[in-house]
Amino acid sequence: MTGTTGTLVLAGTPIGDVADAPPRLAAELETADVVAAEDTRRLRRLTQALGIHTTGRVVSYFEGNESARTPELVEALLGGARVLLVTDAGMPSVSDPGYRLVAAAVEKDIKVTAVPGPSAVLTALALSALPVDRFCFEGFLPRKAGERLGKLREVAGERRTMVFFEAPHRLDDTLAAMAEIFGAERRAAVCRELTKTYEEVKRGPLGELAVWAAEGVRGEITVVVEGAPDSGAEELDAGELVRRVQVREEAGERRKEAIAAVAAAAGLPKREVFDAVVAAKNVARTGPGDVKGLL
Repeated sequence: MTGTTGTLVLAGTPIGDVADAPPRLAAELETADVVAAEDTRRLRRLTQALGIHTTGRVVSYFEGNESARTPELVEALLGGARVLLVTDAGMPSVSDPGYRLVAAAVEKDIKVTAVPGPSAVLTALALSALPVDRFCFEGFLPRKAGERLGKLREVAGERRTMVFFEAPHRLDDTLAAMAEIFGAERRAAVCRELTKTYEEVKRGPLGELAVWAAEGVRGEITVVVEGAPDSGAEELDAGELVRRVQVREEAGERRKEAIAAVAAAAGLPKREVFDAVVAAKNVARTGPGDVKGLL
């Protein structure tokens, strides 16, 4: 690439308290050639709160126009522009628009940098009082109940602390589903309105949190859930895992669900139980069609 190629800047914005805005954010907003914002109205309120004005071109960049807008922004970058990407709150690309633009810029050898800022994921982890030495971010769960349960079964054996985003009107259903799949005693924390006036962190077993949420919860929600316990997993050999799957199948459960349930109960990845079932079928010299579609 030539020396005239521009730079893509991903900038973190406050998740609640505007005073948390990183110092560099104001300077980048004032000097960027193009500011791509998830919501231009919220961007205007942010600049007013910071007491600054944007001098570059402001364009919208949200889920609905992300695919169509990306080529235009890449073209500006190739022309030497400094493009600043901001979302409504937190870091771009983290459950927010940005991934497509970053990938497209990297593909064209365009420099990508960041202005680090507040993160609901890390803030919730720090406040949860749960282990944070290892964690994973699962974003938003599916809206449909069946798909949500399926996703939770997939991660039931995850031993790292898990972080989820959720809409307030679905929180009670989500916590109830988590209690069903992970166990009602699994520890969790519901972090609401982080850094805002009515910030609240509710900690406790999933079963108790589900009852609490049934009364109705408002605001931006981040849920932190303790990872699966590792006790007892090593005691189950492949033969025992296969036997437990067979017992569930004989009781009328579909093999796919039986594998997921056995994995969750044993605190193991679903793939490990699946591999044990496949190996057992191979030993029995049955056709590959018997295991097709288990996952």
